Amino acid sequence: MNDSKNLPAADLRILENLTRGGIDRRKGEEELFSTYMYFIQEGMRKYPLIEDESFDAYSDTILSAIDKIADGSFERASSLKTWLYKIFQNKCVDLLRKKTTNKNKVHQTVSITDMLLHVSDAGKSIVQKLADQADEQLLKQRLTEIGANCHQLLQLSAEGHTDREIAALMEYKTADVVKTSRLRCLDKLRRLYNPT
Repeated sequence: MNDSKNLPAADLRILENLTRGGIDRRKGEEELFSTYMYFIQEGMRKYPLIEDESFDAYSDTILSAIDKIADGSFERASSLKTWLYKIFQNKCVDLLRKKTTNKNKVHQTVSITDMLLHVSDAGKSIVQKLADQADEQLLKQRLTEIGANCHQLLQLSAEGHTDREIAALMEYKTADVVKTSRLRCLDKLRRLYNPT
């Protein structure tokens, strides 16, 4: 049941902006991100996470929330703060589990580089050139699929621009918003490479 009557005015404004497109959506994303940034410190205090890990959990929370709000999954049964904090706690716990699991797990994958050790020198350069060309072509195709904004943001980042510089160039509110936007763009790119 979508009972918006009990939500604070700030929540309603954010929700309304996030369901719109264009600049209104960006305003909603920026306001949502900046309003609850103190969760990062809370994550560091409550869980054994360093600042970058807590920031990643928070960014994942915001990205997940934006998707759920946009597709109508947020039922508005609680305030945005309460709902977001539950998601954030789950993200922190997931991150801790992943860290613990990764410490105990041995990954036994073979990289292309390792496989090239068994190929002759002439074959290596040909195989490597073909792999590089295929990777570059696929990357160009995927970059066009994620949209012009994401493409520009990732391009500027790859050229070595700082988040603060990108914020000024692309008219984002803060460098933190650029970092979250870049994570969202990289997530889109990752999903295009691995749709499962």
